[in-house]
Amino acid sequence: MSNQDRVALVTGAARGIGAACAAKLAGLGHPVVLADVIGEVEATVAALRAAGHQARAIHLDVADEAAVAALPEALADWWPRLGILVNNAGISPKGPDGRARPVAVLPAEEWRRVLAVNLTGAFLVSQACIPPLAARRWGRIIMMTSQAARAKSQIAGAHYAAAKTGLMGFARSLATQLGPDGITVNSIAPGRIDTPMARGTTAEANQAFAANIPLGRLGTPEDVAEAVAFLASDAAGYLTGATLDVGGGSYMP
Repeated sequence: MSNQDRVALVTGAARGIGAACAAKLAGLGHPVVLADVIGEVEATVAALRAAGHQARAIHLDVADEAAVAALPEALADWWPRLGILVNNAGISPKGPDGRARPVAVLPAEEWRRVLAVNLTGAFLVSQACIPPLAARRWGRIIMMTSQAARAKSQIAGAHYAAAKTGLMGFARSLATQLGPDGITVNSIAPGRIDTPMARGTTAEANQAFAANIPLGRLGTPEDVAEAVAFLASDAAGYLTGATLDVGGGSYMP
């Protein structure tokens, strides 16, 4: 199969890491579907089309079970050619001071919503995508986890860290189950990346984080997209159940 025959679905793709991943995969010849809950996804897709790529937008809340179940019908003409899923959708709510709320004052509803989007959403979308990938006996599922799942964090909330840690465990289980179907499942754990989500905290917090990174800077969405492109390629065909740390050396296991 050529990349033209491997449609890529990227969730949370309106901006930031998701948009960069979609752009990278489109540049490699993949038709791309950008899914997001915010209207900005339409403009992101328009820019990709203007550059000559095959791209389409779909408004999707990954935590909405019925909406995810409707994906095969909504993308009927492309769905049989699905080859790549990037589970990137995620939220990281902060308090009015730009910092995550401590567990002692964390509203239960906020906890539930973060787990619903960041963890259950990846489960729902992965589950929906398994049939077309298995039918072709080739597929790539990539989970966007976080350095907050690998080490303590002064910035990420407990709900975010819990969901992203769960995502890594889910990826390993899925990799074990889907290997016989020719589907690899891997995770990427970005460090501090310069995205709208990262800018939701204080500039001082980001500067302090960057000061402790061996490479001396925050990452870019394009840094993460390069790792996604590798995991989505034939070159990564014997890599599954792994986690790639993209953090400039801020986490070294």
